[in-house]
Amino acid sequence: MICSLCPRACHALRTPDEGRGFCGLPSTMRIARIAPHLWEEPPVSGTRGTGAVFFSGCTLRCRFCQNAPISHRNEGKAMTCRELADSLRRLVDMGVHTISFITAAPYVEAILETLGLYRPPVPLVYNTSGYESPETLRRLEPFMDVYLPDLKHFSPSLARLCTGREDYFPVASEAILEMVRQKGDPVLDEQGILRRGVLIRHLILPGCTSDSLAVLRWIADHVPSVPVSLMQQYTPMNQVDIPGFQRSITRREYDRVRQGMLTLGLKGFYQGPTASDESFVPLFNQPESFV
Repeated sequence: MICSLCPRACHALRTPDEGRGFCGLPSTMRIARIAPHLWEEPPVSGTRGTGAVFFSGCTLRCRFCQNAPISHRNEGKAMTCRELADSLRRLVDMGVHTISFITAAPYVEAILETLGLYRPPVPLVYNTSGYESPETLRRLEPFMDVYLPDLKHFSPSLARLCTGREDYFPVASEAILEMVRQKGDPVLDEQGILRRGVLIRHLILPGCTSDSLAVLRWIADHVPSVPVSLMQQYTPMNQVDIPGFQRSITRREYDRVRQGMLTLGLKGFYQGPTASDESFVPLFNQPESFV
């Protein structure tokens, strides 16, 4: 295939065995974990977890990514559409509330083929960095029920520092508007599980509270009905060498952004400080990583 699935639009050749684009991924799916995951937001994980499918590779590659072995180094195992379909069926049999496709953009073609073989009878969640192409999202519209995007950086200079892409905010905000167009206001079932809708995540970074507040103001101005998950889990990882990023955020930084979210009247979720720990990183690419 000649790939233009993500905003980079590399138009690079991807064969079943190799990829020549930014992500370096072949067209054959590479997956690092398939298992129930209990630590997403309550409307996604509920009490029994989401069936989390962690795809190898990433179209953004944040310098501080906690999942660097899979996002930067593409660790994982090759899997066919039939094998993934069988794994999805096992997850459903285990009682998960939802199925989450995580950093899945490079494999949209294979995911659609998989869902043609087996479409789980639970909400399907597309979990993404937010750096997405509206054209690719429109292909997903008939299949995904919930979008779970990050909205990371407002400032072009901060985005360039962290991701190498100063166009992150205009691209991600356009993608989120497309997600909201598709799914509308959140719809929850009697258990509080999202059946349809969008939930935006924002990770507070050390020394960057003004940028976080700018992100929240954009949400309040453009998609005020969308709930926000405000995360304070930043942990220095992946040998991050960005000045000032070698520490977790302070309580004062968190309180400033949280108060800003409250003042703007945004609804959502607040992550506790106990999530700022390497022990919350899932186990990837081991026999016990796969159901």
